[in-house]
Amino acid sequence: MTDLRGKVAVVTGASSGIGAAAAKLLKEKGATVIALNRRETPDFECIRTDVTDAAAVNAAFDEIIRRHGRADILVCNAGMGISGAAESTPEENVRAIFELNFFGALNCMRAAAPHMREAGGGRMVVVSSVAAEIAIPFQSFYSATKAAVSSLADAMRIELAPFGITVTQVLPGDVRTGFTAARTKNAEDDPAYGDRVAKSVAVMERDEKGGMSPEVIAADIVRLAAVKNPPPRVIGGGKYKLLVALTRVLPRRAVSYIVSKMYG
Repeated sequence: MTDLRGKVAVVTGASSGIGAAAAKLLKEKGATVIALNRRETPDFECIRTDVTDAAAVNAAFDEIIRRHGRADILVCNAGMGISGAAESTPEENVRAIFELNFFGALNCMRAAAPHMREAGGGRMVVVSSVAAEIAIPFQSFYSATKAAVSSLADAMRIELAPFGITVTQVLPGDVRTGFTAARTKNAEDDPAYGDRVAKSVAVMERDEKGGMSPEVIAADIVRLAAVKNPPPRVIGGGKYKLLVALTRVLPRRAVSYIVSKMYG
């Protein structure tokens, strides 16, 4: 049975969805949970923080150390989604999703690392996505940010290992959360794409609304935060494990064809 009593866990994006479920389960397992959110949450100790602001993140971790003396676990979960054709998505939307999904995680990992190193170890769990392994059309920038953060986590896993710091990641498939309704949709897609964008997004939203509960991914996160030597990546959800496994053995052309039939 997982026992995290005495541990201090920092969770980004803990106001809803996967982050809230992970924070709740960490608390149930005995950890002291600090949420880094842009808005207050009544269920956990919260330091209002914009994770895209590196200085604000550093200040938040300094405050955590001042209050609790340690930061044992970091869960990088904050993120957003956008949809639309890559060629017509406004540049400001592209930059915004990279700022949150990639730089938000980077800022937190860089802020946590020296404190964990000084303490002799720690656990970082990054919430990526199956889209990091299987790029989804008309959700190309979400896929790109998740591929980038997965590569970052893989590299930092090696860099931080000598200090007793583990870096691992969860790659969820479709999850029922408010993420679906919050997705930014490009209203100015090139008419050359016809109804392909709308149909693709409709498939995504149907799958998300019928997806697994956030508690499934929260359980993966807590397990990875507790074990001494977690694997580099865990695919969240049974059917997605099979799907990703198939993409690793099938020719790339075949994978592209399957994805185009699902979403193209």
